[in-house]
Amino acid sequence: MHHGVVASRSADSSSSRHGNSSSPIDAVSLAIIEQLQEDGRRPYAAIGKAVGLSEAAVRQRVQKLLDQGVMQIVAVTDPLTVGFRRQAMVGINVEGDLDPVAEALTAMAECEYVVMTAGSFDLMVEVVCEDDDHLLEVINKRIRALPGVRSTESFVYLKLKKQTYMWGTR
Repeated sequence: MHHGVVASRSADSSSSRHGNSSSPIDAVSLAIIEQLQEDGRRPYAAIGKAVGLSEAAVRQRVQKLLDQGVMQIVAVTDPLTVGFRRQAMVGINVEGDLDPVAEALTAMAECEYVVMTAGSFDLMVEVVCEDDDHLLEVINKRIRALPGVRSTESFVYLKLKKQTYMWGTR
């Protein structure tokens, strides 16, 4: 299991990089995020030494970043080792407004990642399921049943070669 920091990509995030925060993220906070992306369990004292702050100041900044939704500190697991043997990316075409469909998908526990896209699909959804029967139920009975869903195309994962949250900061 990997412990890491996931920079929040939620529509509700208040990150200044998205132009919707009254307090921009300064260089020191960005450096703290990078430290935690390398190791989500790195002690605050070690981070403080690396960025030139006290342990208490790092603790306060991390809490503020968490409270603002800028980042999350999570345990990133391999789904196979915790009982989820089937993953897929599902491309969805929607008739009309995307928002109600996207909101319904975010409410489904199996949908780990929901993004509005330009291109062949209106939405892309990463689905994590226990097995093929579970995946079929999610796609056929739940996703395709949503009002506005015109079509879906599933891309079943055969092997995960890379999954990282080390994109750093800008």
